[in-house]
Amino acid sequence: MSTLTYSSPFPPSFTFGVAAASAQIEGAAFTDGKGESIWDRFARQPGKVHNGDTLDIACDHYHRFDDDFALMASLGIRHYRLSIAWPRIYPDGDGALNSAGLDFYHRLIDSMVRHGITPWVTLFHWDMPQSLEDRGGWARRATVAAFARYADTVVRSLAGKVRHWITLNEIRCFTWLAYGIGSKAPGRRESDAVVSQTIHHALLAHGEAVRAVREHGGAGATVGLTDNCDVCVPVTETEADIAAARAWFTERNAHILGAIHQGGYSDAYLARAGAAAPQVQAGDFERISLPTDYLGLNIYTAHFVRAGRDGQAYEQLPLPARYPRADSPWLNIMPQAIYWAPRLCAELYGQRSIYITENGCGYDDEPVIDGQVFDLHRRDYVRNHLREVHRAIADGVPVDGYFLWSFIDNYEWEDGYQRRFGIVHNDYATQRRTPKLSAHWYAQVMRERRIV
Repeated sequence: MSTLTYSSPFPPSFTFGVAAASAQIEGAAFTDGKGESIWDRFARQPGKVHNGDTLDIACDHYHRFDDDFALMASLGIRHYRLSIAWPRIYPDGDGALNSAGLDFYHRLIDSMVRHGITPWVTLFHWDMPQSLEDRGGWARRATVAAFARYADTVVRSLAGKVRHWITLNEIRCFTWLAYGIGSKAPGRRESDAVVSQTIHHALLAHGEAVRAVREHGGAGATVGLTDNCDVCVPVTETEADIAAARAWFTERNAHILGAIHQGGYSDAYLARAGAAAPQVQAGDFERISLPTDYLGLNIYTAHFVRAGRDGQAYEQLPLPARYPRADSPWLNIMPQAIYWAPRLCAELYGQRSIYITENGCGYDDEPVIDGQVFDLHRRDYVRNHLREVHRAIADGVPVDGYFLWSFIDNYEWEDGYQRRFGIVHNDYATQRRTPKLSAHWYAQVMRERRIV
């Protein structure tokens, strides 16, 4: 056991950063040849997005990125996780290349470098070209081939400027929530069999992105997946409850992390899926299970579990109505999640490098008062989570970095502009940026490399 205390510095190699995504901040939804995305279409369907908000302008980052990077640099931010908009590169998903889209990302990354900021580039963060969705989307295997071509194009073009790559963001959200529950674009409600097939195709796309980085990324390029794994916390840190948490985590993540890292779907998962199990072709898992350099985890919330009764491996406990939560109704505030998720991933999958690629909280009412935003609730949320990251490192869990979500208030998917996750306030009417109290606090954490 390490002798680190919470006032001890983070390791010298530990990466602090912030994150955002193309669809949520760029705006310019139909500028310079960009094609329609599934979120451009979904947002225009009545009742799908709060207040009918669209992505058309968002934070206007497309035109303001140089000022935004200057603001990042002034806060001491040296690492930024961003994403590429697939419809900017291939407006129809396949077909003709839009060179203006590639040119934009070259200008954007050049600006980052001028401001001393290292890019961590996510290839897919939910904004599929609508044309591909019209032909079946992730339910269709041909979409994987289109994504492979897109990944090859982007990695080959940006290889000299980007070293760190992330394949996909949160497979659950753009498959199960999008094709099963229907709460996210494209808003379909398909059978379990179709949903499981979308997940399998997403796993294949992940493998194609890994291959693209290995073939075109150049010397020193690194690549990994970002997953929003289902997370649990043992009620007590006893051997019995920890074993229960391990069993719960294994079962709930078998179809994504388990499949990738164990070279196939487990017998237990296939038995649970039954007739809805995905159709697998020869050679699929040779691609899906290509080795990666790290695993990204997006950690926001979790469930409590304890040792099961009557022969059950675990028992998941219901949360009381007054359990602390953010304004995002799904976001129960459980800092221990950011300790247990990487620990269990390291134990179960042999992960040797893990990055927290997102962690943050969404609130609705954060006014600017005399030029300041007093988001003490966010400061405390991040501080308590960083304490658990620090604890994980002290216990030997290989957590190598932390990216706070998000740099700036932005388009929060079906919640529109109502819900704010940023450490920088954005006035959408004027596009005026105001760093919040949490931004100044996080700047001090990054500067001193310790929890302040």
